[in-house]
Amino acid sequence: MAFDLSWLLLALPVAFAMGWVGSRFDIRQLRREHRETPRAYFKGLSLLLNEQQDKAIDAFIEAVQNDPDTAELHFALGNLFRRRGEFERAVRVHEHLLARGDLKTEDRDRAQQALAQDFMRAGLFDRAEAAWQKLLGTDFDGEARLALLTLHERSRDWAEASADAQALERRGAGSFAQRIAHYQCELALQADSRGDTAAADTALAHAREVSPQGARPLVMAGQRQARAGQHIDALASWDELRRVQPGAFNLVAGEYLASARAAGRLDAARLTLQEAYAQAPSMALLRSLLAAGEAAAPGAGGTATSPASVDRVVALVTQHLGHTPSLSAAQALLAHPPQSWTPEALAALRTAVDRAARPLQRYRCAACGFEAQHWFWQCPGCLGWDSFPPQPVEEL
Repeated sequence: MAFDLSWLLLALPVAFAMGWVGSRFDIRQLRREHRETPRAYFKGLSLLLNEQQDKAIDAFIEAVQNDPDTAELHFALGNLFRRRGEFERAVRVHEHLLARGDLKTEDRDRAQQALAQDFMRAGLFDRAEAAWQKLLGTDFDGEARLALLTLHERSRDWAEASADAQALERRGAGSFAQRIAHYQCELALQADSRGDTAAADTALAHAREVSPQGARPLVMAGQRQARAGQHIDALASWDELRRVQPGAFNLVAGEYLASARAAGRLDAARLTLQEAYAQAPSMALLRSLLAAGEAAAPGAGGTATSPASVDRVVALVTQHLGHTPSLSAAQALLAHPPQSWTPEALAALRTAVDRAARPLQRYRCAACGFEAQHWFWQCPGCLGWDSFPPQPVEEL
């Protein structure tokens, strides 16, 4: 069968035409990709990585002008403005994004979140709250609720803060029981200030319910009962406080003693204070013990001013100084004449003063605050020269 060369002559132009069309298609594709990733964008990224934020912003502005429909460029530019503290410009960028009708839902939520952050950083908390409210129910719901919780704490809107915390707990964001208890205590204080005793009782009961081991509801309950003259109930609340939070009992040691006196239960209170002091010695408990007459000579008619009583006070304070050499304990010892001090008391007093003076016997760099026991010509912290004053901290 003979081969017809005429078909070859016809195929050559067709092949050339198809190749030309294919090349044009590739060129258009390259041009489209070039438009989608403008050179200014890569230039801005390079400058940003080199920490040249001013030039990076100029490059991103150029990229946005060349391709105003690219959302990512707007996000990059807005975030740069926020990082530089130019919040007004960041707000304009993100509001411009939100004004676009062709923005995808996820990009719209992202722009709303960026706008809320702009307002937060700018200190425009009312506008930030409105912006975060619009993100409830979106992918940013958890972040929005945490931000709203912070805003409501800042504005002391304890009811809204409590609702935010409960919503976060329902979302599985962790336990907010302790915070909710504090919010309810704050609500109780507000209710008491306006004379609404019933609302205060309800708020404290709620606080106790959500945080059974919390200290503040029991502290406040006892204080409210004491103010109302219900000293037996106040002592019961504070006894419960000592059971669930022994360390917090220091906060009410003096009030506990006062209510015990008013209720005629001074001896029982003295025993309670002794037990609490034996478990965890503190100056608050020591002062309460001294005020309760713990130092008086039992059965001998000793008083707070008798020699026997003074000796017992000095012995008790010396014992406290032995395991907790604090200035407060030293001050309690100095309240009594030196003739009553024992050699042990004098040694404990010196230890307390030495311990308190030690942090002040250091040299501090005036440039960076670095502290050292020795004086330096060059600061080891900031490497500055002649930045250490020649006097220690206690002499400045």
